[in-house]
Amino acid sequence: MIQVARTMLIPCPMHDAVVYLADFAHTQEWDPATVSCVPLTPGALGPGSRWRNVSRFRGRTREVLYQLDVEETDRLVFTGENSTVLITDDLRFTPVSDESTRLTYSATFHFKGIARLAAPFLRKDVNRLADDVASALPRVMAR
Repeated sequence: MIQVARTMLIPCPMHDAVVYLADFAHTQEWDPATVSCVPLTPGALGPGSRWRNVSRFRGRTREVLYQLDVEETDRLVFTGENSTVLITDDLRFTPVSDESTRLTYSATFHFKGIARLAAPFLRKDVNRLADDVASALPRVMAR
């Protein structure tokens, strides 16, 4: 298992940050590893909404099916899964001012099967990915 967390200042009101990040399709805009992210659930977003995310990690393209599990005024939790990994993304929001929000983004990667043996060798790459997200997300939200 690998856990990473990053805290960043988002230059927008908390409500706007939660609404934007609740749509996981936006990962194409702020996650440098995401190649595509397509909604699978029609209608309004909410717990149970699903997306097909295609990401490039360590030179390989992988598909992960994500679901929104928790949607609160100050928290979002997504789970993503494929045959080799179960990922939990936990986003917690705190208002800093009327125009800025502190976001604590935590991700936990539970590798399955033989992929568990590779976890220690993936930690550096997962940390780099978390750094890239922490750098990109505030810039994207500033637009």
